[in-house]
Amino acid sequence: MPAGSAETGHPRADRPCGAGRARGARRTIGALAVAALLAAPAAALAPTASAAAPAHRDTGGSQLALPAPSGRYPVGVDRLDLTDPDRTDPWVPSAGPRRLVVTMRYPTAHRHGSAARYLSPAESAALLTEDHLDDVAPDALRTVRTHSIVDAPPLPGRRPLVVLSPGYTQPVATLTAVAEDLASHGYVVAAVDHRYESVATTYPGGELDTCRSCGAPGADVVASRVADVRFVLDELTGRHPAWRWSQRIDPSRIAMVGHSVGGATASAAMAADRRIDAGINLDGTPHVPAPEGGLDRPFLLFGSSAHHLPGDDAKWDALAGKLTGWHRWLTISGSEHFTFTDLALLNDQLGEPPLGAVTGARSVQLTRRYVTAFADRHLRGHDEPMLDRPSPADPEIVFHR
Repeated sequence: MPAGSAETGHPRADRPCGAGRARGARRTIGALAVAALLAAPAAALAPTASAAAPAHRDTGGSQLALPAPSGRYPVGVDRLDLTDPDRTDPWVPSAGPRRLVVTMRYPTAHRHGSAARYLSPAESAALLTEDHLDDVAPDALRTVRTHSIVDAPPLPGRRPLVVLSPGYTQPVATLTAVAEDLASHGYVVAAVDHRYESVATTYPGGELDTCRSCGAPGADVVASRVADVRFVLDELTGRHPAWRWSQRIDPSRIAMVGHSVGGATASAAMAADRRIDAGINLDGTPHVPAPEGGLDRPFLLFGSSAHHLPGDDAKWDALAGKLTGWHRWLTISGSEHFTFTDLALLNDQLGEPPLGAVTGARSVQLTRRYVTAFADRHLRGHDEPMLDRPSPADPEIVFHR
């Protein structure tokens, strides 16, 4: 699984932002790819030659599972294939109009049915190959157990919407644990796969897209993602919505949560679109500065202790100073860049070296707990004291501002 890291101006050059925090390379998902980028951080990604792969070891595929969501509702899942006829794909213009896959999760009454697949065999193989885990069965991540029931109809009523955006080169499936938990607490969740920005995304019809944008400047990636998110909001909440159950969305209550460059996109999208009421950045260097007048809506900077303590990342520090609405800056002690995704948990389940001092299971628990508390406070008006002061139940959480 990915070695803990943060982003520089080159969005795939995942490396520590603070001086003096160099670490030995560890053989985890992402470790070798990150090591190569440390040697040449300005270069675009290219295939890396490797020795003949050893025999695949038994990964205990049946044991790869996300934790059950903590909310009261079962979770349904649906998938949208959206095309923006007014925008040419910025990374591969010959592909024509910009195309996105959006995974919708939502509360349902149905507890039984087919569980959603985590990744396709090809997507699993691409992610593991990218990270040089040659002795793990290529389709291992296909076996990850999720808790989302395919095509289950949503519960009645209008519910807040949370948009999710993943880290660069990562499929949005790596945020499934957060998505399922939010849905189990009554949110509609739209998780966006940004085309040509992941090592592999399968589109309807079986087309497999790869990271054709790798090497682009971080600011360009954020600008493209902001346009993606605004288009998704149009398609979900506009006069002619694309989703069959769009009437379940309350367009007056919208938040955005992103990891890494997805987190950088959250603040930029809020600056560009006032439909987004609140946002969370999960350990992402802000490639685009906040507007001169500041960001006047609720925002949570939720960072790793490896990369986003005060003074580690000048751009993160600058964004913190521009937050004029409700805001918090929290870190998780013993955390790394991928602590906030499913990958820390799956890394542990695969028997790989840990990504940080905090375990994968605890990482998922803390991330889900604080993301949901933030949404409950700012989209539902609930009192959430855990966002105001340290909690004895969560000693790993450090308040900075």
